[in-house]
Amino acid sequence: MSTLKTAAQFFALRTLVRGYALLGDPYAGVIAAPPDRDPYPRYEKVRAKGDMVRSRMGAYVTPSREICDSVLRDNRFVTATFDEASMVPITLVKDGEKIVNPVQDSFLMMNPPNHTRLRKLVQPFFTPRALKDRTESIQKIVTDYLDRLGDRFDVVGEFAAQVPIQVIADLLGVPDSDKEIFARWGSSLAETLDGVWSYKQLKGLHATIIEYNDYIDGLMDERRRNPQDDIVSHLVTQHADLTREDLVATTGLLLFAGFETTVNLIGNGVLKAFENPHTVAPLAQSPEYAEGFVEEVLRLDPPVQYTIRWPKERLELAGVSLPKGMPVMLLLAAANRDPRVFKDPLKFDPTRSNAREHLSFSAGIHYCIGAGLSRIEGALALHELFKRFPNLAPDGPVARRKSKLIRGALRLPVRANETKRSLAVN
Repeated sequence: MSTLKTAAQFFALRTLVRGYALLGDPYAGVIAAPPDRDPYPRYEKVRAKGDMVRSRMGAYVTPSREICDSVLRDNRFVTATFDEASMVPITLVKDGEKIVNPVQDSFLMMNPPNHTRLRKLVQPFFTPRALKDRTESIQKIVTDYLDRLGDRFDVVGEFAAQVPIQVIADLLGVPDSDKEIFARWGSSLAETLDGVWSYKQLKGLHATIIEYNDYIDGLMDERRRNPQDDIVSHLVTQHADLTREDLVATTGLLLFAGFETTVNLIGNGVLKAFENPHTVAPLAQSPEYAEGFVEEVLRLDPPVQYTIRWPKERLELAGVSLPKGMPVMLLLAAANRDPRVFKDPLKFDPTRSNAREHLSFSAGIHYCIGAGLSRIEGALALHELFKRFPNLAPDGPVARRKSKLIRGALRLPVRANETKRSLAVN
């Protein structure tokens, strides 16, 4: 496809979606919204229209926790690859061959039986017992990065991003010298998860994925020659039947999911502590309170805002007849604020008894494989951060990530002394 033709298609797509958004279309309103705006008032406008809201773009949108949970657990609904879901056909190639996209080609976007087959290969690394064995090493990583912080720092770039990338790099067997480039790849991929909207963005995605493919090919070759106690070594030495595409995509998914969700969980947690100063002391004092704090952050301001499912056959959903292939946008972040499930849903309450009923890690067969690891990292990081810096305060405006699907801070400047600054955040 020519550059000019592709650019023209992206322009037409942006114009179409923005036009529908101006008309109040719920689906277009979500995907066309500025990424640095507070999305929650928009979700409440959808809720006010009902549990299943029709879009003029040929889709439905739901803010209902009951419906979201039902769809996520219903095997009649499936995920789709980016090429299948996109309005602009996108194929990434190098030298005439398809490049493996570590998210879109992974088991995250697959359906049974391939999803089941690939997920089982890495499941043993994320069992409760396996995670318990890693807790001490995670604690050490948290402490090591806290020791490096001064009086003023960016809590995202210097701490919230460093902890999970170190944890997942250790788990995968990535050398310390390469972990920063992994963080850059993760951030680059995150910005395209809610769609590619320009030729410039497509070029950036293409370059990132080529770099990633080349790197993983080299790492897999190295682990075949010198296997270690890590996931990459396990995959290349114990599962010779795996294709290169499966290996590259599975490794990449673990990298991305293990990093992107947790860095935003920690960052969003710091912001919630600033907005609710009465929670800081118990957060610093009690590891158990920190666990509840993390669940409430996940409920009230989750890193992943929504997902989309397609019925693979005609079916009825909440009184609506859905034809095969009709997209249903599940507003997970809105479902987490459903007043029929969560009392006083806009209140941040780390002692909330049913906070874990949130859908921030999805549900059903696609329930996040790294949910337990993310919870451990988030609770340890936030507890130890405020234990070390009980007077931590904002020190300037917050910069948001350029994504509607992934919600989190890109930069969050703070200071460790008692000088208070206003918190500019949305």
